[in-house]
Amino acid sequence: MPGRVVLLNGVGSAGKSSIAKALQAIAATPFLHVQMDSFLDMLPEALQDHPETFRYRTVSEDGHSAVAIETGPVGGRLLQGMREAVAAMARAGNDLIVDDVLIGESDDAYRQLLVGVTFHAVGVFAPLEVLEARESVRGDRLPGLARWQFGRVHRDMQYDLEVDTSTASAMECALTIKQSLGL
Repeated sequence: MPGRVVLLNGVGSAGKSSIAKALQAIAATPFLHVQMDSFLDMLPEALQDHPETFRYRTVSEDGHSAVAIETGPVGGRLLQGMREAVAAMARAGNDLIVDDVLIGESDDAYRQLLVGVTFHAVGVFAPLEVLEARESVRGDRLPGLARWQFGRVHRDMQYDLEVDTSTASAMECALTIKQSLGL
């Protein structure tokens, strides 16, 4: 029996990882947390900010500094491999919470790979000013990344559910997801 996949899609610093951990704690069955960041961490240090993987460049958006991401061929294969790994894990019977940032593509990237698997897409939202404040406090994100992702990450997505981490805690979001999706 295939597992279930809950995709949490949102801008970096939206709270996806915190929601995933909270959801793991309250779900009726064990869910594995698959983080996009774990896959990015697999890259050698020499390929960080590299045209073959992911290049980060400062651009101006609405008069503010933003950090654009350009995906190279190795980076594209890494992301495709992550999604195929998610499909393989789900087909093996694992329930998964996937923490991803889909930019320039819809959730079709997962839907096509997960035919026959129960799949739910959850949009994780927060206002830009909240995301930028979180980004600056974290210290592990390039300032301006949230601004560039903000208008792109939810474009062309079809969500089963949306949560707002500026008005609800990670646990409250997890409870909403659990109840709405029957987890």
